[in-house]
Amino acid sequence: MWDIILISGTITGIIYALIAISFALIYGVSGISNLAVGAFFMLGAYFYEAFLEVLPNYIPPLFPYSTPILALILSSITNGVIGAIFYRVTLHQILGDDVNILITSICACVIIQQLVHIIGGTAMASAYNIEPIVHGQIAIGNVEIESQRLLSALITIAIFIALLFFLTKTKTGKAMRALSEDLEAAMLMGINIGRTFILVSIISAFLASLSGILYTSITGWVSSLSWLVGLSLTFSIVILGGLKSLKGAFVGGLIFAYAELILLKAGIGAEVLVKSFPFIVAIIVLIIRPKGLFGKRVEME
Repeated sequence: MWDIILISGTITGIIYALIAISFALIYGVSGISNLAVGAFFMLGAYFYEAFLEVLPNYIPPLFPYSTPILALILSSITNGVIGAIFYRVTLHQILGDDVNILITSICACVIIQQLVHIIGGTAMASAYNIEPIVHGQIAIGNVEIESQRLLSALITIAIFIALLFFLTKTKTGKAMRALSEDLEAAMLMGINIGRTFILVSIISAFLASLSGILYTSITGWVSSLSWLVGLSLTFSIVILGGLKSLKGAFVGGLIFAYAELILLKAGIGAEVLVKSFPFIVAIIVLIIRPKGLFGKRVEME
């Protein structure tokens, strides 16, 4: 049993981490609690499936899996553009007003949820099938793992490494880190706040979209309420790891997945308890350690 928890939990936890990183990044750099990452999580899956259906009519497959890979990239880029527009049109106007930012971003999630109903109808909004990129299973030791789950974990690791390289080695990434450390000092150093906030909004929406595609390709479906799934996982993991910590989001995702799997294997409340588990984790961590495992006043590794 423990080998299943270790291997399957690690792979699932890595996927969970990507969901949390999208929020931890934008909050860590700008201090904006953009809950619309839940909507981008949901939209990513819908856009992915739409591109899967449309792309073969215009671009023939160039190599195996070229269509799903292109759909994955295009859907995430589309969400990145939407994320930038959403920030510039709405959140930029109310910077510094945390309550209004929370209300506005939640309202955006609900509006997008209703648009899915209007555009796609009840069938698409209730449970829309998502095609995995790869099929079959792979044996890791004595544990059988779905190929799609393993692929999602590997993509997440690659994204996480690329993000760390971007933040630590590039001029723009260093500017983001400077903003997370001291906003006023960064402004005095000549860093363009507005441009950086737009860029981090794009990256955050891109990552949220990517996490939504990878997550729903494992579960096999998406609905108009999937933004709540993404948001609940995001909050529980970033609160566990620390709101402004990318490392915390990664470690928090692993711990969360291990605990969730142990509950399922032990039969404690089964799936009923697991659905409320993110909120239970959030409440317990907020009571015991409000800053999370790696939370500090500011932290961007």
